[in-house]
Amino acid sequence: MDVIMGSGNVFADLQLPDAGFLLARADLAIEIGRVLDERGLSQAEAAKLLGTSQPRISDLRRGRLEGFTLDRLVRFLNALDQDVEMRVRPKQAADARLVFAR
Repeated sequence: MDVIMGSGNVFADLQLPDAGFLLARADLAIEIGRVLDERGLSQAEAAKLLGTSQPRISDLRRGRLEGFTLDRLVRFLNALDQDVEMRVRPKQAADARLVFAR
């Protein structure tokens, strides 16, 4: 069996377009879920706090991120009293990409 080392971005490994943005949205959604769990908020409570609907919170919690922009996810985290930092640095590889520090 051949083993191939992943890049750290499953979306890039699957050769999906905009893999950096997909990973960034997934990372932000995971962090939102972590904060909601930590606070013990129901989906209805989270929806009210974040100014959205309970079905959209359900989508977010299930990783169905269509329609959630990076900006919207960052605003959700800010509403949950979280700061979000991004770094800009010279690209390290052949392709420029979006990288969030974890």
